[in-house]
Amino acid sequence: MTKRTSAKYKIDRRMGENIWGRPKSPVNRREYGPGQHGQRRKGKLSDFGLQLRAKQKLKGYYGDLTEKQFRRIYGEAERVKGDTGENLIGLLERRLDAVVYRAKFVPTVFAARQFVNHGHVRVNGKKVNIPSYRVQEGDVIEVRDRSKQLAVVLEAVGLPERDVPDYIEADHSKMTAKFVRTPQLADVPYPVMMEPNLVVEFYAKN
Repeated sequence: MTKRTSAKYKIDRRMGENIWGRPKSPVNRREYGPGQHGQRRKGKLSDFGLQLRAKQKLKGYYGDLTEKQFRRIYGEAERVKGDTGENLIGLLERRLDAVVYRAKFVPTVFAARQFVNHGHVRVNGKKVNIPSYRVQEGDVIEVRDRSKQLAVVLEAVGLPERDVPDYIEADHSKMTAKFVRTPQLADVPYPVMMEPNLVVEFYAKN
């Protein structure tokens, strides 16, 4: 098992939730946390604990972003006019690796980051290999020709457990996707409840 794979399963176990909705998640078999004391950790969380957990869940969902990365995105969300929690979700969903994952070009968020890193993706015809690249509305994302028959791509397209959301128009025959609009929280198909309002509370107090 690769380091990345074990990391993503650890996140599921730590949260006690199948945050990506994957059939293979260990939480499907046991809902308690990892480690020898995992089964005894189900105590009631404080307000701080709930806020921290909401932040960790959102950070983990997008490929276990570092605190520095996540804090920077939150800072941008705070500066933009409107609801900070909604802005945060919109900025996270505009990451290139998130769009590649949503378009079902790859099976996991972790695979999306690697896929972009390795130069398999073009944005508006130009190669982009930065997973955190900010996609704009109307941008066209495509898998480069030489990568369209990769096993990871063919596997992802056939995954039955998730659909492409309506803010992305994907054409799997051409392996292209258009980012139509920045979504609201209610538009994003999270398998578990995300609470960006608690993330806002967390940063407001810390």
